[in-house]
Amino acid sequence: MAGVVASVALSVALLVMVGSFRDAVSAWLDGVLPAELYLRTVGGPSAADNNTLPATFAAQAAAIPGVARVRASRVHTLSLDPGRPALTLIVRPVDDGANALPWLGSVHWRGDDAVFVSEPAAALYGWKVGDRIELPLPARTRPLRVAGIWRDYARQFGALVIQPSVWRQGGGDDRLNEVALWLAPGADLGTVSEQLRRLAGDVPVETATAGELRALSLRIFDRSFAVTRYLQVVAIAVGLVGVAASLSAQVLARRKEFGLLVHLGLTRAQVLAIVGGEAAAWLAAGVVLGIAIGLAVAVVLVHVVNPQSFHWTMPLQIPWLRVAALGVVVLLLGVATAALTARHAASHAAVRSVKEDW
Repeated sequence: MAGVVASVALSVALLVMVGSFRDAVSAWLDGVLPAELYLRTVGGPSAADNNTLPATFAAQAAAIPGVARVRASRVHTLSLDPGRPALTLIVRPVDDGANALPWLGSVHWRGDDAVFVSEPAAALYGWKVGDRIELPLPARTRPLRVAGIWRDYARQFGALVIQPSVWRQGGGDDRLNEVALWLAPGADLGTVSEQLRRLAGDVPVETATAGELRALSLRIFDRSFAVTRYLQVVAIAVGLVGVAASLSAQVLARRKEFGLLVHLGLTRAQVLAIVGGEAAAWLAAGVVLGIAIGLAVAVVLVHVVNPQSFHWTMPLQIPWLRVAALGVVVLLLGVATAALTARHAASHAAVRSVKEDW
């Protein structure tokens, strides 16, 4: 029973933690990918200042047939503390509509001195809404006030978002390296993407739809946590080995008891049913206790370990059907293991062992 409790607890804890994280990432992607098509320069944040598009690109993209709306962004790497990882500075419009961020808590986003910090950045630097930050912009360092904290699962070391007007007042130019495009009904994605690449000219760019980005993100997530599935299989296998070992010892110790039951008229199937019933009762208790302990461990993983280790918070999501299915599978496998292990309980050797007391 102890082995079953440990294996079920570990499996349930991993199942709930990974499921909660995946559901949170999926909901977050729905919020941060409101447009149909996205374009960015190749190279990522480290090369963002070298691979940029001209300020006129957004207006030219908006004039493409089939494009209904364009939102341009500038991504810049920013270091506030040499002893800490660099932050990602994102220059883009922020409002309470389609340009909103996935907020956490209250938001005071109006004002020319507003900066919006991601959850990991707030955790790493200890920022709260209302705090002031000395932000080193291209021309001068400007004091800005934290106007809101937003959830970000893409940048573990943190990101800051400021309005384009704040960027320009700090000496930043109007170049850009990311564009989100809302398309008109009936617009052809392939045609629009080809025209965007033509507009970019010699600047290397890549385009993707919101669906492609969402699928890619979830695929990366599943690949990152694929090892947890193997851990669950190993944990259950270890628990079943414990069941087999303990039942083998019990069957050997109770050979005379089983032999006496056969002498009293019980059939082999009935003796095996007794052993299987006892094992099923203990396994059921172990599964129930393991699920309870696993849920408790999952609460600690989701609400304590994840924020401390990755600076991300997420709601606890318990997939009850999958947890119940896991419990049933472990119970069935355990009973099957018990039946195979106890097949010698009503054997001729058990019957002959009664003679030892004659």
